[in-house]
Amino acid sequence: MNEAVFTTRNLTKIYLTGDVEVRALNGVDSELYGGELAVLLGPSGSGKSTFLNIVGGLDRPTSGQVTFRDQDLATLSDGKLTLYRRNHVGFVFQFYNLIPSLTAWENVALVTEVADNPMPPEEALAMVDMEKRMTHFPAQLSGGEQQRVAIARAIAKRPEVLLCDEPTGALDSKTGVIVLEALTRINRELGTTTAIITHNAAIRNIAHRVISFIDGKIAEVQVNDQRIEPSEVVW
Repeated sequence: MNEAVFTTRNLTKIYLTGDVEVRALNGVDSELYGGELAVLLGPSGSGKSTFLNIVGGLDRPTSGQVTFRDQDLATLSDGKLTLYRRNHVGFVFQFYNLIPSLTAWENVALVTEVADNPMPPEEALAMVDMEKRMTHFPAQLSGGEQQRVAIARAIAKRPEVLLCDEPTGALDSKTGVIVLEALTRINRELGTTTAIITHNAAIRNIAHRVISFIDGKIAEVQVNDQRIEPSEVVW
């Protein structure tokens, strides 16, 4: 196993809804390792997205420790947290968030303009087999194609970490497989530490490790000695 990229200790996140205290995370101890592909499973409300948002620097814990390498994310200023996200993390969400008035190439180029060492937009699009559609606008692309453009946008800045929240949630099984193939290729060829949240338990077998959340805690961590390709997933 490679060195841990993320480490959390007693990670807790509490939301207040009126007088009601909701513990989205309740003392999570975990690691995500360099170069691994981890699948995060669990029902809605189990804490998966909250966990991903905190390690990605989109949210802060109520208490506990979350480190990226040797950097404590919980203590960073807002400005340094923004730089952390910009320099180290790529995000992929269920909905693609592409700018409708820009082509696929232009959507990816937006990220490369602010990155320190970006790959050319056409190279990022080629990684997800979208180089032939780079002049198309989002409205001219299918859902799966838009998601692959979103993935290209996320990896164009060469992030160390790729965090994906239900990237196949809005897609049919055939299209979902294509998106998973793009993610596994990026993990394999670029060595990008990749975490994928999903409700689809069938996806678990493409991962190096499966981390199962229940009620704000990690209930189980499973290591896959034998992984399968996305094309072998039975939905």
